[in-house]
Amino acid sequence: MTGAPVRGGGVRSFGIQEEDEGERLDRFVPRVLEELSRSRVQGLVAEGSVLVNDAAKRPGYRLRIGDRVTVEVPEPVELVARPEDLPLTVTYEDADLLVVDKPAGMAVHPAPGSPAGTLVNALLHHCRDLSGINGVLRPGIVHRLDRDTTGLLMVAKNDAAHRGLAAQLEERSVERGYTALVWGKPPVEGMVDAPLDRNPADRKRMAVAEGGRRAVTRFRRLRELGSFSLLELRLETGRTHQIRVHMQHLGYPVFGDPVYGGRTRVRGIDPRHRPLASRLLQGLDRQALHAASLGFTHPRTGEALRFESPLPEDMERTLQGAAEPLTGAAGA
Repeated sequence: MTGAPVRGGGVRSFGIQEEDEGERLDRFVPRVLEELSRSRVQGLVAEGSVLVNDAAKRPGYRLRIGDRVTVEVPEPVELVARPEDLPLTVTYEDADLLVVDKPAGMAVHPAPGSPAGTLVNALLHHCRDLSGINGVLRPGIVHRLDRDTTGLLMVAKNDAAHRGLAAQLEERSVERGYTALVWGKPPVEGMVDAPLDRNPADRKRMAVAEGGRRAVTRFRRLRELGSFSLLELRLETGRTHQIRVHMQHLGYPVFGDPVYGGRTRVRGIDPRHRPLASRLLQGLDRQALHAASLGFTHPRTGEALRFESPLPEDMERTLQGAAEPLTGAAGA
């Protein structure tokens, strides 16, 4: 059994015993402090609020007998996120959870200097009873999408639902399907198993890096469109920017991606397709990536739920435009 908490005031300390040896740090802490989700613990680790023997460790650090884990949980702060009457597409809702279809350009949760206009602001206006597990700026948020990635997200209304959904994510039993338009012609199907970490040259970006957190993406080519391809992708893990970094790593960046090479490939493609690519880029100011399907087990009823979202207009328009060279060739 782990040692009991030894200090109050928001600081807890635990001694590691034989039964805890080998457990990951980011699994041990939410087990002994049930009010913290694993994602919240990972945030505290990144902030330096979780220490092992007074030193910072990675979330995946394997605990050893005799280690002492110290957790400083910040005192509650005034809620910064305010309810806002923003457009919100609700695909499903019951007393425990929602599934929403996020538009492009909407961040999931507030960030320093950007407290408004987010999905959380819209949810607070719509629900007013979200799970508080992930803290005051991320109520109800179980997983996230990048600001300019569209599609389906599940949101927890109460803490029990939040824990149940988070457990399914950890067990990798949640179906998360994406549709992406990428540069080039990837194999018909494949898998990327490459660890991700912060890019040391730019902490806002991610990169494939030895020693990073394991990340696994599976993909299948749906259509070949000249210098582009339409892919279906499945996440086995949910790392920041995972699909975007993995596709760049393979040499097939997501079309339109301003961060990971998706707007700079025009000169490297078939010269006949360069004018079309330039035109398509002018009409798409984001990465062509959409969370198209979401499946999970209802945390209270046990019912299998699955949802699909059609491509948003800007991606559909880009996809139709990308097919033009093939259409022209077929009619020639």
